[in-house]
Amino acid sequence: MARILVISYSQTGQLDRAARAMLSPLADDPGFEIVWERLAPQTPYRFPWRFLDFFDTFPETVHLDAPALRPTTFDPDARYDLVILAYTVWFLSPALPVTAFLKSPAARVLAGKPVITLIACRNMWLSAQETVKELLVARGARLIDNVVLIDQGPTWATFVTTPRWLLTGRKQGFWRVFPPAGVSEQAIAASARFGRALRDARDLIESGATEPLLFGLAAVQVNPAYIASERLGKRSFLIWGRLLRGLGQPGNAARRAVLIVYILFLVTLILTIVPLGVLARKMLRPLIRTRIEREVTRLEAPSGSGVERIAKYMQG
Repeated sequence: MARILVISYSQTGQLDRAARAMLSPLADDPGFEIVWERLAPQTPYRFPWRFLDFFDTFPETVHLDAPALRPTTFDPDARYDLVILAYTVWFLSPALPVTAFLKSPAARVLAGKPVITLIACRNMWLSAQETVKELLVARGARLIDNVVLIDQGPTWATFVTTPRWLLTGRKQGFWRVFPPAGVSEQAIAASARFGRALRDARDLIESGATEPLLFGLAAVQVNPAYIASERLGKRSFLIWGRLLRGLGQPGNAARRAVLIVYILFLVTLILTIVPLGVLARKMLRPLIRTRIEREVTRLEAPSGSGVERIAKYMQG
């Protein structure tokens, strides 16, 4: 029997639903046992968020200053053939509870294990996944696959719908212009194709998978326009985050005053510098096409964006 450990942190429930949909083909299969672990910080994060509380988490998030977690319910020393790490993205970094787990003693469960990451987020996940890769390597894990589900709306719309969802809890579409926030229900349901592929790969899982199992299923697709934007944003977060951490703990009055200044700077950056950068890169793309293609291939690894097996696994 193949034993799969699923570790996740979800505030809205979307990521949990995605993980369960992905593994639904294995739910009644006697050849698989699935152990579910939902991470819980000792001090829960409020949802919906308060505006300043949300932004006040970014210095610790980008500098990987992890919060304390409640004890996990699974046995880190038990045998698991595969670990699925499901996470979402905060400020171009993994959500803090996931960072906390990866830096905790319980993460010894990952040593020598094949790991599949499952991401559900707005649209920018590249920097977060690079961080998770480093944390997994530090734990001796082997990343064999990555699945990414992104927000259904166009970029311009998600600038409105995602903050609205985070700050009010309302994700439905509105004004006949803005679509619902989050990953579409169709995309979540379609993720069952990955579970079907894992079902067929049971022998490989039980023998300690070392190669991708979810290739050819459109597991991940990198938008080249986001590569440089994420790098710029991450550098900004690190610099300002270091300054804000130096002013005190979250909630400190001086820290929050400077945080407001940074929020205004960030909005200006998003509305001006980032679009100009995207335009400049489009103009230069013919000159650097090969380099961009290499970087896209690297970031899409290990599962890739190929679709050669999708017809087989999209239906049961």
